[in-house]
Amino acid sequence: MKSLTTIFITVALMGAFGAQLLRWARVLQREHYESAAMRRFLERWTSPTIAGARSPERFAKGRPVTLSHVALVVVFVGVITRLSVVSLVASLIYGYFCPVGLSVRGRTAPLHWTKRMRLIVAVSVLQALALGALGLLVQPPYLLVMAAVWGAPFFLAISVVLLTPLSEREARGYITQAQERLARIHPRVVGITGSYGKTSTKNHLLELMGNDLEVVATPKSFNNRAGLSRAINEQLSDGTQVFIAEMGTYGPGEIRDLCGWCSPEIAIVTAIGPVHLERMGSIETIVSAKREITEHASTVILNVDEPRLAQWIPALRAQGKKVISAGTSDAEVSIRESDDRWTLLVRGEVIGQVAIPQSLQATNVACAAAAALELGVTAQSILERIDRLQVIPNRANVVTAPSGVVVIDDTFNANPASVTASLHLLDAVDAPGRKVVVTPGLIELGDEQYRYNARLAEGCRTFGFELCVVGRTNARALLEGFVDRPLRFDTRPDAVKWVRSSLHANDAVLYLNDLPDHYP
Repeated sequence: MKSLTTIFITVALMGAFGAQLLRWARVLQREHYESAAMRRFLERWTSPTIAGARSPERFAKGRPVTLSHVALVVVFVGVITRLSVVSLVASLIYGYFCPVGLSVRGRTAPLHWTKRMRLIVAVSVLQALALGALGLLVQPPYLLVMAAVWGAPFFLAISVVLLTPLSEREARGYITQAQERLARIHPRVVGITGSYGKTSTKNHLLELMGNDLEVVATPKSFNNRAGLSRAINEQLSDGTQVFIAEMGTYGPGEIRDLCGWCSPEIAIVTAIGPVHLERMGSIETIVSAKREITEHASTVILNVDEPRLAQWIPALRAQGKKVISAGTSDAEVSIRESDDRWTLLVRGEVIGQVAIPQSLQATNVACAAAAALELGVTAQSILERIDRLQVIPNRANVVTAPSGVVVIDDTFNANPASVTASLHLLDAVDAPGRKVVVTPGLIELGDEQYRYNARLAEGCRTFGFELCVVGRTNARALLEGFVDRPLRFDTRPDAVKWVRSSLHANDAVLYLNDLPDHYP
């Protein structure tokens, strides 16, 4: 009877471990298999209102008590008092139900069983089995199996580290194939980086090129090593004359590595800002990491509306590089706004005017226009094509719903700069009724995250907007920045349901940023 009980308990604990493993594997995959993400997100889910910020506010505002905390305390009490059944029950509750809100299946992004994920999970299970086997040497025998339930995210992180050499070898194979393909087809390569504006600038350049040349661009936000090599191997065909490569980074050295095998002739830097500050650590690190794209390029296009980028010009020219300034004021290629028109100027010469395209950023268009000129497109053709540029999905798109409510969709990866623009856009729309901002706030801002989200809420209050807070990630900062009690929703679909039932013709809503459900 005792052995049957032990088997039953062990099976139950293995099921709890499996539930934990699936939860955290999904987080790991969404965070690009970064081992450090396990620590960050474990902290997020056990301290959700501060979002892992390491600032004094985190301690001043207090850490909320979650079911995970309660279960952990109960486990310690059970171990100390030798009440095994108490620890066991607490571990089972944690394994099957915690963190509350982090589902096994996933609402916005289910787990994809890629070859890499299968290997990571297999190695994690082996670690858990080894720990469980050691449990045979202690009493009660399932004590270390219970520990494995709590250790699932750490097993995943260790597995990533252990499998890194294998992943690197496989990645190098794809990179070698991409290098050979680039060498054989030999297109002119345009590399684009920046804290934000990369994808928009890439899409604008693709459209401004028209049919003048055979052009291939990296799809969506395929801007890391895996995405870039995949785009080259799968999409670059004989006859391709221009390859536009979006290049992102989470730290120093990544863009230098990309440029080492996909060297851009033309490098575009769109902006510098506190994006991915949680990983980068400082603005200075961001500046240094983005500058790596200029090392191999013979021509560099800079958004000189950003003072940090304007400061690069003398040094780059001293290195013998051709530098083209782009922006909205004093630049070699500029787009200037007056009334309801954009004026395109190239080296001080007015090329012409177009009506302001809806929901497009002039600086991104100016950078794309500068690159198109360098690739041989005429200024007049560029002007004509600016008039036909397509709106980038989920980037401050303005539509009027059948109900008459004006809807601004700015749900793609909002940042501190885009927040200001979006709030002004909501203020400017022709909607005399209620104006509402629906947002989970901003993420990956490190020690500055609390401050930026409080500022966002203060901006909503200053404009007289209503605020709907989605999720828990930035709830405390948004609540305290807004002062007045805003509405709160667990998920964006809940907020959308409220908007549809509460707002009417002449009202407006701004959906600002969106987070996948591996965020609390």
